[in-house]
Amino acid sequence: MKDLNISVVIPNYNGVHLFPETLPPLIRALEQSGKQFEIIISDDCSTDDSVNYLKQNFPGTSVLTNERNSGFSITINRGIAKCKYELVLLLNSDVKLTDNYFTDQFKYFQMPDTFGVMGKIIGWHDDIVQDGAKYPKFEGFKLKTSVNHLPDSNNPVYSMYLSGANALVDRKKILSLNGFDELFSPFYMEDVDLSIRAWRMGWKCYFEPGAVCRHKTSTSITSKNKKDFIRQIYNRNKMYFHAIHLQGLSLIGWYIQTLLELVFRVLTFRFDYLRSFVDFIRNIDGVRSSKVKISKLSKITQTSLSLRKVVDKIRNSISETNTNILKRNA
Repeated sequence: MKDLNISVVIPNYNGVHLFPETLPPLIRALEQSGKQFEIIISDDCSTDDSVNYLKQNFPGTSVLTNERNSGFSITINRGIAKCKYELVLLLNSDVKLTDNYFTDQFKYFQMPDTFGVMGKIIGWHDDIVQDGAKYPKFEGFKLKTSVNHLPDSNNPVYSMYLSGANALVDRKKILSLNGFDELFSPFYMEDVDLSIRAWRMGWKCYFEPGAVCRHKTSTSITSKNKKDFIRQIYNRNKMYFHAIHLQGLSLIGWYIQTLLELVFRVLTFRFDYLRSFVDFIRNIDGVRSSKVKISKLSKITQTSLSLRKVVDKIRNSISETNTNILKRNA
């Protein structure tokens, strides 16, 4: 196997309380991998003591700081741009790796068309599975992104997308994709979009159940205004995603389905969806720009799969006899 070393990129915002619990296990897993490694913390203008804490307690890490709070895509892209090794682990600050996390992942990168692989995410204090491989499912012209499945075999399993919480990716490929699309700032759907862009270029995303990590579920969102804002951004970004990746009659059908849903939600006094749609229309030029970038890259890779073909490819690889659908909610 060619020499594959690891750059870790962790976006951070006010996560100083997590570092004592997450960084030591990360370092143990990296040391056990037998690879050279670097850890890059990209800080999104934290207001806690994150930067000073890292410099004092983990001086071996590289710390990048934003001048202003910019959101996930911009923050993590800064870290990706600084990576020097062949593999890049994209890791959330609230994720804790198990010691043998990397052991079963290197085999995927023996295949030249691998974009990346994600592991199984379980609870911080329990073994309840939070995230498995991502199973594509259309509802009308809309792609659901919340359906998980676990394989019943040890064969490589495709995943529709790699969770931004723990994704080990090929550095050259993610750089060729220009990292995460900053159109989706400040958060949500960036990891889905990145992985689908990779699939459309003919690269593959995998799920490795032997790579296990633990995730601490956030309970910080309490105010109704904050929840409404998050829902508004989430719906807007799903609109971005579909408008970027759907084509032809599927795109027309999606617009019709979205407009019908918009009318229904307004009639039932749920105006956050209307605000999402207004934001979407205001930035339609950004959507067009993202579509153009995909078109230009497809000419370089000489591959351009449609979203429908990507979904069919993944679903056809998954037999009902070797998969367990975990959840269909959200």
